[in-house]
Amino acid sequence: MPDWVAIAGVVAASLVLVWLVMLAVLWRAKPDDLTLRDAVRLVPDLLRLLKGLAGDRTLPRGIRIRLVLLIGYLAMPVDLVPDFIPVLGYADDVVVVAIVLRSVVRRAGPDALERHWPGTPEGLRVVRTLC
Repeated sequence: MPDWVAIAGVVAASLVLVWLVMLAVLWRAKPDDLTLRDAVRLVPDLLRLLKGLAGDRTLPRGIRIRLVLLIGYLAMPVDLVPDFIPVLGYADDVVVVAIVLRSVVRRAGPDALERHWPGTPEGLRVVRTLC
């Protein structure tokens, strides 16, 4: 067997292992008291929130770049878990959004969320729980 075939096999196995580890980290990082149903209902407001935060020049550049990358990740058809897998396909997106928003709130403060939140006060409470 040529060396390149063995190397390709090791690389493929390593990528699968990294993917599985990332899934485990995402699953572990999810908020305990947030249901997937609650998160899915907030998608339109969350997208407007992300767009508003990403365009807010008062926030540090690193936060805005993080938010633009998140929007790009959400728009990509390729995810950590393919979207055609029931429940888990969209759960990874929710967890990634939660992780990024958590970092935004830690850096910019909760008032940044309040300034840009387009939805209901109940929805904002769920987003705060998510963060």
